[in-house]
Amino acid sequence: MRALVQRVTEASVSVDGQVVGAIGSGICVLVGVTHDDTAEIARKVAAKLRGLRIFDDDNGVMNVSLEDSGGSALVISQFTLYGSMERGRRPSWVAAAPGQLAEPLVEAVAGELESCGIAVQRGVFGADMLVSLVNDGPVTVMIEM
Repeated sequence: MRALVQRVTEASVSVDGQVVGAIGSGICVLVGVTHDDTAEIARKVAAKLRGLRIFDDDNGVMNVSLEDSGGSALVISQFTLYGSMERGRRPSWVAAAPGQLAEPLVEAVAGELESCGIAVQRGVFGADMLVSLVNDGPVTVMIEM
């Protein structure tokens, strides 16, 4: 599983011109799932997201976690995180898990964050989504498990 995390001051996702999820300060997380990912991996990714210290403390040092900052999470499925460019000019998506495996694992990440008291908004799995965000910093990190 891969999670591309961006610290944001605000983020939203729209489908067919309608906003389906929006947050203020927090993280926008693009989640990609591969064939051998499991619910346990989803739990580990959520724990890493919850505790990731990428928010500034009173001294301006990235020392505060999402959980401690009181921020929200916008979780969006992103199969293209497993695109391979080893050959040619068009990405291969063979490493991306099919929807029936990926969708419940993306939901597991979001649900695990919610179970810890973090406010979570979601994209729509498999939809053509427009994501808007203001990357704070910019801070962008990749989690891979």
